[in-house]
Amino acid sequence: MSHAARLSDLTTGHDSTWRRQVADAFSHASGRYEQLAGAQQALGQALWQRLPSQAGAILDLGCGPGHWSQRLQTRFGPNCRIIGLDIAPGMLATAQARHGEAVQWLQADAAALPIAPASLDLVFSNLALQWCLDLEAVFTELHRVLRPGGKALINTLGPGTLQEIGHAWGCTASQLDFRSADAHRKAAIRARFAGMQVIEHQARFHYADLGGVMASLKGVGAHTRRPGAPPGRAALQQARARYEALREPAGLPVTYACLTLVLDKDTMP
Repeated sequence: MSHAARLSDLTTGHDSTWRRQVADAFSHASGRYEQLAGAQQALGQALWQRLPSQAGAILDLGCGPGHWSQRLQTRFGPNCRIIGLDIAPGMLATAQARHGEAVQWLQADAAALPIAPASLDLVFSNLALQWCLDLEAVFTELHRVLRPGGKALINTLGPGTLQEIGHAWGCTASQLDFRSADAHRKAAIRARFAGMQVIEHQARFHYADLGGVMASLKGVGAHTRRPGAPPGRAALQQARARYEALREPAGLPVTYACLTLVLDKDTMP
């Protein structure tokens, strides 16, 4: 999309370029991620309510600056091994500086996890999966590293996310391409997960002005460079006017169409 991920334009041949762009964007955002990531943290709190009562080894996939990794460490105690994994080295540097060595920080791609088979009880991932091009490859890796009876708890984004931003910038539906709940179900089935739930829900957040909206996206790395020349003053004014037409009493709305996935690995080896 123009100011967020444009998955529909990406092909396998561009995987390495896309990974580098995502890593760079999130690295640049690492210092102020938590300050501007109110929506992400609010959505993650709902995922938190689904945690199991106990776990001995947990992967925080797409850990960012380590907010959830640290909370998982506190929740499950010092005897639980927590791995905070992210593709962006800047995020991991911030996480390590803030939270120290109680968590194992690991830079890697979600589709190629440097983690032993059947070694984890839980994968926790809040709003990272939408940046992964190959769902089946990621789910296959999660199935591989989970122990029999293990679980993956995932928040990701579906169609309808950032629809107001698409309206303001005049994006087509294909430019705001988030994958459907059915696409996630099919990928999980192909990865051999025995049980799954996919819960669809929407959350709306409000900002004072267009600058606040765009800062919230850039602050969490959720943007890519707009194709072609940077928008001129006229385009910015037009986008601002379109967005202002959507204003509500609480401010300018931003919609997140969240998909919560609960994936269970078969209890049989």
